[in-house]
Amino acid sequence: MTPPPQQITQLLKDWGNRDHSARDELMRLVYEELRHMAHQYMRRESPGHTLQTSALIHEAFLRLVDQSEIQW
Repeated sequence: MTPPPQQITQLLKDWGNRDHSARDELMRLVYEELRHMAHQYMRRESPGHTLQTSALIHEAFLRLVDQSEIQW
């Protein structure tokens, strides 16, 4: 079940205000959807590529976490 957009937006705002529990809750809520999207993307890659679906999600997460001063 996809969470309502308002809930996601609020969690993003809370995370932007340094609430790390909001970040954890956000990832819990959207991880499966991100995994599905990454899987669909990876299916279009050429055979023999080495990046896995979960690695793609984790790389995106690390880039998000590394951002500073994001205003959602």
